[in-house]
Amino acid sequence: MLLLAVPLIPTMIRKISPVLALYLLIAVSALGQQKKDSLLAVLDTARNEYKVKTLNELFRANLDAEPLKAVGYAREALNLATEVGDKKGQAASYNNLGIAYRTQGALDKALEYYITGLGIYETLGNKEGIATTKNNISTIYSIKRDYGQAMKYLEESYTLLLEIKDENKLIGSMNNLGNLHTEIQLYEQAMKYYTQAYQLSEQKGKKFADPLNNIGNIYFRQGNYQRAVDSYEKALAIEREQNNKIGALNVITNLGITYAKAKQPEPAQIYLDEALTLTNELQAYSFLPAIYRAVAENYGTQNKWKEAFENQLKYDTEREKMFGEETTRKIAQMEMVMSFQEKEREFDMLKKETEIKTLELRNTRLFVILVVLAVFAVLGGLNLFMGKKSIVNRKK
Repeated sequence: MLLLAVPLIPTMIRKISPVLALYLLIAVSALGQQKKDSLLAVLDTARNEYKVKTLNELFRANLDAEPLKAVGYAREALNLATEVGDKKGQAASYNNLGIAYRTQGALDKALEYYITGLGIYETLGNKEGIATTKNNISTIYSIKRDYGQAMKYLEESYTLLLEIKDENKLIGSMNNLGNLHTEIQLYEQAMKYYTQAYQLSEQKGKKFADPLNNIGNIYFRQGNYQRAVDSYEKALAIEREQNNKIGALNVITNLGITYAKAKQPEPAQIYLDEALTLTNELQAYSFLPAIYRAVAENYGTQNKWKEAFENQLKYDTEREKMFGEETTRKIAQMEMVMSFQEKEREFDMLKKETEIKTLELRNTRLFVILVVLAVFAVLGGLNLFMGKKSIVNRKK
């Protein structure tokens, strides 16, 4: 049976006093600010590649709580990396900008940045960068519901991460594999990936909320709203403890949708209103279609048909922005460009190999000619010597 009321503070935090909860939130926030301050102090004296790296670190430090500020750091990093010829820094900056635009719902722009970054990483032979970017590309295809392409990129990423034994990124990769298996309704396999991802995050000393949120998604799909809410609340507690506003927005949206689906309009509206506020604050527009659709459904439950219709129109508008034909066409074009670039690299490599073989053949021919000339020179010298010797003998 579904809960009858929504706790405004997650279950895990309700078990401690409000004062202690507030203290913990302030402490976490202080630690995050301390890291930002340290990076800003380094930025004052950093130069060239080191400054690029620091700017990209500042992007990551600000992404969850202040995404707009994070984008500014990523752009500055890209400009500086281009100026000083830091290829690795360029690739990282493109990847970070892709993350920012994906959050804002600009999928075609995000994919463009990802593909550009991937090309640079492949040129450098950077396996970690290739794995990370392919993982990110897979999320775009997953959002577009092109699960074949999403699985292709994600499996390639997962294989590379296993090869280089990057456990931190493996956590995210396993979580995303769980997402894909959820989409194609292989729930048992998805649960295994989510459980492994969460357990590994615990072993690494930093709990990862996404697998718990996604386990809630499976329960939601199965119509078990009570267990879905339980999982979402656990995930939300972690996101708020870590001051991850984007992560919290994701979970809050899911809670609103769940209560709306369970026809409990009051708690549903509380979460959905909070989700809309956070979406506008963070400019995380990719969440809008799901939120507006749930709001429309929630008003329908209350027989408020005018409000339901208005929000359904908002849903249609936002969904068209993300999933329209123009966006699909642009993504297809970028894929063609990426494929062409790969073929071009293969051609360049083949051309270089041919040039090397041609050069080797020329060197062989030159060597043979030189040997022949040397032989002729030796023979000529012997003939001259013998000729001179004959003349001397005759003089005697």
